[in-house]
Amino acid sequence: MAERTRTGRFPAGLRQALIAFALAQFICSFAGSNMNVMITDISRDLGTTVAGVQLAITLFLLVMAALMIPGGKLTDLLGRKWCLIMGLLLFGTGAVVSALAPGLGVLIIGYSIFAGIGTALLIPPVYILTTLLFRDIGSRARAFGAISAMGGIGAVAGPLLGGLIAYAISWRAAFVLQAVIVLAIVLLSRRAVRDPLPADRTTPFDVGGTVLSAAGLVLIVLGILAADEEPRLTVVLVLAGILVLTWFFAAVRAKERAGREPLLSTALFRNRASNLGLITQNTQWLMVMGTSFVVSAYLQVVRGCNAIETGGVFTATTAGVLISSLGAERMARRRPQRTLIIAGFLITIAGIVLLLALGAASEQIWALLPGLFVIGLGLGAMLTPSVNLVQSSFGEHLQGEISGLSRCVSNLGSSLGAALAGTILVAGVDSAAPGRAYLWAMVAVAGAGVTGLIAAFFLPRGGPAPAEAPGSAGR
Repeated sequence: MAERTRTGRFPAGLRQALIAFALAQFICSFAGSNMNVMITDISRDLGTTVAGVQLAITLFLLVMAALMIPGGKLTDLLGRKWCLIMGLLLFGTGAVVSALAPGLGVLIIGYSIFAGIGTALLIPPVYILTTLLFRDIGSRARAFGAISAMGGIGAVAGPLLGGLIAYAISWRAAFVLQAVIVLAIVLLSRRAVRDPLPADRTTPFDVGGTVLSAAGLVLIVLGILAADEEPRLTVVLVLAGILVLTWFFAAVRAKERAGREPLLSTALFRNRASNLGLITQNTQWLMVMGTSFVVSAYLQVVRGCNAIETGGVFTATTAGVLISSLGAERMARRRPQRTLIIAGFLITIAGIVLLLALGAASEQIWALLPGLFVIGLGLGAMLTPSVNLVQSSFGEHLQGEISGLSRCVSNLGSSLGAALAGTILVAGVDSAAPGRAYLWAMVAVAGAGVTGLIAAFFLPRGGPAPAEAPGSAGR
């Protein structure tokens, strides 16, 4: 067990499992951001437009967000290790299909659909198994620190690695690399990962709840995507999405009252720390993906940078995330999670201000590096405590559901970040002053950060109290 280590190192079996979990999170985050620097190459090769590639990116993130909740629930039904490996196989299949895609439609099938579904199936087990295998707060913070660090690095290093691969070989090789890494994770997971809880195949699966929750999320994000062309349609789709999600929650309460198993337990929404932590997670990943998308598009479209130059600029963000994430365990011992989350938002917002100020003052792309580095420091500082706070708010019986909900909220933030930033850019890049569109897109990202900062201020000062369901003792 992790809590028995005294030398500062986990036992060999746990180390190998943690490597598998961290690599799984890395490859999923990498897949969500590496295409940002290959937008022009992909659109030219597949005979499509920048908007078409943006659609594929947003759909990938949306499929993840829409299916993450049922993906978390399936871990209880089918087993966490089984879902992890099956998700990896689906993801790898999608990567191979994407590498061979002759057009945008096949790319969407491989990247947006197959890889999106695979991610929704494999990510919840990563966080559930980490919570179950690493029992004490210090060990869990260290484990989540490693996973969050790899997730953050995957998101911000995606442009760099994707740019290098696209420049040296082809954008298609980036998908081949994903498939190879996934195969290695599968082999490692089969040997090193163990599931401490048996699957309960007698638990009914809420198909109706799955459809309603996914439909509601899809409608909201599609509404945001339509804002630049059909503002009225945006209002209709967003309102429809809210109504469908309201229907979903009403159905959940009705099933609980009738003694049936819903897709989500309402107990998940009675924990103040978790609710606020989910808001911070959503806005954090909105800022990660929004910044990556806006800066990548700006460098390529306005500054005329190629893929490798664009990726090189993001080295600063990668370094910032790596430095602060690697200190997650030490910071968790010295400071409350609330303090770390607040500090992370303040630093990230300051980084955006610095990015805009120096970018406006100089025509050199290297003027963007200080701001991107500070953004990386802030993101790395708060990703781990937010995850740890939410996951630690509940006992073992709710780990499948809270993990699915947590990852859904985070990936919805990524999807909203790409959709919101992309919508602002598409609406303004053809104007007389296209640079202003990128300015306003980054201002919108900073505004989301302010929302997360406000939520963080209301987090309880102490640690979260795990919520136990009635009658769950001994489960």
